[in-house]
Amino acid sequence: MSPELGSRPASFTGLKTPGVVVGLGEARVLKAGPGLEPDDVLVAFGLGSCVALCLWDVEMAVAGMAHVVLPGEDPSGAINPRFARSALPALMSLMRAEGARADPQRLVARLAGGAQVLIKGATRGMSRIGDANARSLLEVLATAGVNVEASDLGGSVGRSVWFDPRDGGRIRVRAIGSTDHYV
Repeated sequence: MSPELGSRPASFTGLKTPGVVVGLGEARVLKAGPGLEPDDVLVAFGLGSCVALCLWDVEMAVAGMAHVVLPGEDPSGAINPRFARSALPALMSLMRAEGARADPQRLVARLAGGAQVLIKGATRGMSRIGDANARSLLEVLATAGVNVEASDLGGSVGRSVWFDPRDGGRIRVRAIGSTDHYV
């Protein structure tokens, strides 16, 4: 197990946070196999307008999640999971380091998030950032030939997402005020 996985963040109660937290603008990867601990699950808590891009390499059993914050590209041109237009290459690079295949057409995607949580601003013509994040990711994935098998996008409530490489590529989603479901 990597040192990063062994040092999970502590909560305000002092308890360890279950899972490998994928924070704002971050990407993380896990490979299914004998070294995986029971709590080794990728998790993004409290997605509002952000979108969790979850990629699965079926053959190599490598799971990756990027916590996409903004729809455009990194202003510096860097490959950066914070931005929808560069999240795919950033996540694929991490996945290849864990043995995933380089061909994006051999991957499966699932998406969750992209809510419009600031309804008041949206009615005055402000950008609907959640919609823009989702649209940008769907365009990038289509251009790369990545199959989007399922998604839970839009709406007006935030979500948390868990991606366990032992679940065969499915993600577990919990919207605020509802029960968990798999997509």
